Amino acid sequence: MTTTTNSHPDQLTLPGQAAAPGGPVDMMMMYLMHHAFRRDLRRFARAVVATPVTDRATWQALGERWDRFFTILHHHHTGEDAGIWPFLLERADADERAHLEAMEEEHSRIDPLLTSVAEGFETLRGELLPRDAEQVRATLQDRVAATREALGEHLAHEEMHAMAILQRHMTPADWERIEQEHFKADEHPMALRFLVPWVVDEVPADKLHEIFADRGQGLRILWWLTRRGFRLGERRAFRYAA
Repeated sequence: MTTTTNSHPDQLTLPGQAAAPGGPVDMMMMYLMHHAFRRDLRRFARAVVATPVTDRATWQALGERWDRFFTILHHHHTGEDAGIWPFLLERADADERAHLEAMEEEHSRIDPLLTSVAEGFETLRGELLPRDAEQVRATLQDRVAATREALGEHLAHEEMHAMAILQRHMTPADWERIEQEHFKADEHPMALRFLVPWVVDEVPADKLHEIFADRGQGLRILWWLTRRGFRLGERRAFRYAA
């Protein structure tokens, strides 16, 4: 990542992002994750509307794809709750604490929505009469919309306020330690076959070049090796949501 004249890194900005507060910590991966969460929920919203209720194979693929999304988001939120927010709460003033405590509360409201969507996909995988399936789909459509709204508001809140607090109180060394302990500790090499193409999918070409230039040739090579399989899986799940 290039740096500004005050030696702070230029923060990555991506479509849909609410803010990218300046400071000493390079939050590239955080903003990439946020972009991927927004993109996925947009795709799921389209797919729930467009997928025929009789196409059980596609609903199966959508359910499995939701499980991947759920797992990644849950791991991301767990890392924030266990690593980032406690570190910042120890250093925050009263106004900052209010925003950080809101972050944790928003996580607790989002989790039941994620579970309710998973239940809807699970039901549509099974054998249902068309009329019953349409009713389940209508409920699922509402649940996905509610999840998208709640997570969208949370990500914007985090980008505008929590990241500004982080930049005031955290050093690059602090961030590296928290990232290793709470975000990368359980990262299995096989998981990268999905995570690498997933996290950069739909990132604008100029930003993708910037990311690969910053993170090294190894990431570019891994993306080249895994993107075809990832895209085939996306077409299976989101075939009606193009």
